[in-house]
Amino acid sequence: MALTKLSLPPKIKVLEAMGALADGRIERVGGSSFRVVSSDGTRVYQVYVEMVEQGRFRVCSTDNGTVYRGYAGYPILSVLMVLGYLRRDVDVERALAGIPWRKLNESLKRYALVESEVLKLATSRGVSSSRVNAVVAKVMDELKNLTLLLDSSACSGADYEKEGTD
Repeated sequence: MALTKLSLPPKIKVLEAMGALADGRIERVGGSSFRVVSSDGTRVYQVYVEMVEQGRFRVCSTDNGTVYRGYAGYPILSVLMVLGYLRRDVDVERALAGIPWRKLNESLKRYALVESEVLKLATSRGVSSSRVNAVVAKVMDELKNLTLLLDSSACSGADYEKEGTD
């Protein structure tokens, strides 16, 4: 079985992953399998993350970024954070709690605009945009050193969501 290497996500997906952690939307369902609930609670993504050797992972997620765009979506990133393979900053996570990501993505339609709004919100919650950006940059650097291999069969039986904005 040929596995496809996932590309790096847009950096805003790191912010979404930290928001999911802050909201407690990640649940381990057994072994390497997880469920991640969308910010508005209307979608549940099946996620699988298994380290096959140092720095190499077999992954799957039913989110749109992973399925339709070929990058590691925020559910995979959040699980990698839970498992300790990507850094976390609890203060930044708290500043990103409760953000309606889907609503912002749909209304603003551009990640740069969503990111700007999210950084303003984090700042209003006591975490500077420079700190948030530094954490995101470090996570993106860590991701460059990981190989994430998509194995869609690891999410077998999952109903993929139709393409949208999550």
